Amino acid sequence: MKMVITVTAFILAYLLGSIPTAIWAGKVFRGIDIRQHGSGNAGAANAIRVLGWKIGVPVLIIDMAKGCISAMLPVFFSLSDPHTALMTNLQIGTGITAILGHIFPVFAGFRGGKGVATISGVLLAIHPLLTLSCLGVFLIVILLTRIVSVSSMSSGVAFPILLFTLFDTPSLLFKIFSIFAAVALIITHRKNIQRLLKGEEKKFF
Repeated sequence: MKMVITVTAFILAYLLGSIPTAIWAGKVFRGIDIRQHGSGNAGAANAIRVLGWKIGVPVLIIDMAKGCISAMLPVFFSLSDPHTALMTNLQIGTGITAILGHIFPVFAGFRGGKGVATISGVLLAIHPLLTLSCLGVFLIVILLTRIVSVSSMSSGVAFPILLFTLFDTPSLLFKIFSIFAAVALIITHRKNIQRLLKGEEKKFF
């Protein structure tokens, strides 16, 4: 029975992650496919840039909530004892599944966003203090550069560095996940890196 509940949790996590918030918001409120405007990314930052703050900020909140709720599914379903390595591992598993859903959403032709907001939501559920520290890195870099992609990659790289130097976790998988998340953010931002090298990357404001 527990196996069935575990599989159900992972399926729900993927479906939650697959909700293409920015794409649906663009179609409902502006009649456009946001992937054809701005940076071409189906994420919160491009939603704010293309659709405006009133639409983009709720997109950001929902994308973070997708990750946060998905990472909390093992807790909701009591798949393990609280505050154990196994529970953290299960949360990472459903969290990664939601991130993959955001990047490859079944509801949007498997062409989604880069997963920055969803990753943040997953981290917020598992390690709030570390998440706030990464957010601090993001804010500092965006104030200095005004470029979202640079800020996102910087906070992503800061994630494993901060975890290994200032914080701790009983879960080896969480440490591996931190490296995975940093590498994944770099890979999903490869087009941004190309534009940065050419001096063509757009500034946020």
